Amino acid sequence: MPDIKVTPLGAGQDVGRSCILVSVGGKNIMLDCGMHMGFNDERRFPDFSYIVPEGPATNYIDCVIISHFHLDHCGALPYFTEMVGYTGPIYMTHPTKAIAPILLEDMRKVAVERKGESNFFTSQMIKDCMKKVIAVTLHQSVMVDSELEIKAYYAGHVLGAAMFWIRVGSQSIVYTGDYNMTPDRHLGAAWIDKCRPDLLISESTYATTIRDSKRCRERDFLKKVHECIDKGGKVLIPVFALGRAQELCILLETYWERMNLKAPVYFALGLTEKANNYYKMFITWTNQKIKKTFVQRNMFDFKHIKPFDKSYIDNPGAMVVFATPGMLHAGLSLQIFKKWAPNEANMVIMPGFCVQGTVGHKVLNGAKRIEFENRQIVEVKMTVEYMSFSAHADAKGIMQLIQYCEPKNVMLVHGEFAKMEYLKDKIKQEFGINCYNPANGETCIITTTSKVPIDASLALLKSEAKKYSALPPDPKRRRLLHSVLMCREDGICLLDSEEVSKAAGVTRHIVRFTSAIQVRDPGPAGDTARKLLLPLQERLNGWGIEMIDSSIMVETVVVKVEGDEDEQKTVYVSWTNQDEDLGSYILGFLQTMLN
Repeated sequence: MPDIKVTPLGAGQDVGRSCILVSVGGKNIMLDCGMHMGFNDERRFPDFSYIVPEGPATNYIDCVIISHFHLDHCGALPYFTEMVGYTGPIYMTHPTKAIAPILLEDMRKVAVERKGESNFFTSQMIKDCMKKVIAVTLHQSVMVDSELEIKAYYAGHVLGAAMFWIRVGSQSIVYTGDYNMTPDRHLGAAWIDKCRPDLLISESTYATTIRDSKRCRERDFLKKVHECIDKGGKVLIPVFALGRAQELCILLETYWERMNLKAPVYFALGLTEKANNYYKMFITWTNQKIKKTFVQRNMFDFKHIKPFDKSYIDNPGAMVVFATPGMLHAGLSLQIFKKWAPNEANMVIMPGFCVQGTVGHKVLNGAKRIEFENRQIVEVKMTVEYMSFSAHADAKGIMQLIQYCEPKNVMLVHGEFAKMEYLKDKIKQEFGINCYNPANGETCIITTTSKVPIDASLALLKSEAKKYSALPPDPKRRRLLHSVLMCREDGICLLDSEEVSKAAGVTRHIVRFTSAIQVRDPGPAGDTARKLLLPLQERLNGWGIEMIDSSIMVETVVVKVEGDEDEQKTVYVSWTNQDEDLGSYILGFLQTMLN
């Protein structure tokens, strides 16, 4: 039996540095190529020496797939292509291709120009890396080579995020990246076909969380912000440039308008403008409401939210500031935090997940004193609030995707070990399928069943289509395909029984099954048959029904009434083996009606 091998180089029992190696049907695929926000040394990038100890990796990897533009999913891509050496195809959606290089350049500036780090990629390397990218559209079937096929599906989460279906031969995998099963103020919910893959690789950031009502969370968020600015305090909201930032900006903009508030709301300079341009460019990726109202009013042209200048940090009085990045690990948000943290009138609201090792993670875990690299110590006296506006699927969303997708195996990545273990047991219990959660560097081997492709003849499909166009006899049961499996020189084929008889030069024999129902009905047998005709026509709407004398015919099923003009009649229901479903259904219906 063919095996699927999966090795996480990152995001195995961990959040951050997503990079999953998959070996399926002789093809090696890298799913995401991210960096870890909690490290500043070589641990920030995946250990690519696992693929090849030295030299280029092109000969070992058939393609790289990037799910979305967040740096923990694409941050190591220029390092892998330009410094390790990979020249093969890289696939991502159009919005991801447009936005990823800007975030990569911002991150490079912070790491190299401000922190003076070496062994890092350059601006030119980012440009050279992006030249290798092939952008894909949703539901577009892309043949990487003659055997490897990929298709992108809408994942919600952030603009351009996609889940990828991957097929090699008869084996298939779905990789979710990060996704959200709940629609929000600017994006829709994740969606995928019922593709029944051999393996579903799902993120599990919130593996044990079932979120409260979104409306309650929004009300709580607005109340806390309002209370803080009423007392003259400053509110810092660390966000990533695109995604939750727009969600919370729309929320505050609407609230400021409704309450006629005067306290200034700021957004890190330049990012709002860039975000607006991307949302205009990729409007088809937003939710239905924004698409409908976009021509009359651009939801991202904010009246109350102004660009932020660094000189405003020391301004007196209340204000609300959205600043990047979202985990307080560098940049403007960290700079503002250091200034405002010692004042107990101020507040920081963390709206998303923070990776271990970041300042955001320390603050959320109750740290009151934080020491920085230059021995600077910051006292944290400001109020710290965590309100999850994260666009990841919660436990309910993950279970929902599994239920819809119907995979044969599930693998959990991008989550914490203890939480993964809990969800893993729940998946096994509820769906009765194997669930895995390998650690980084651990190879997981998943055995799949062999599938043999079989052709079906046109005559068979036409005859079955005719039956399927009518109402099915029992919608709770799957329809059986009555055909003959024939081995020919050009392969295995399903044929209609008439075709096989002709090809083999034999006479077809038909087996009929008959059941009898006793019924009391005075009068001629033909009258009794006519009484049965109308209910059968109503119930089998769409099927060809004929009546001759005291017999009713539906396909090969014959309903015949026999008996004298006294009360006792016998109703015979007879059918051939190929109409087993229909015959059983009609028999059951008449038994219920006549008894």
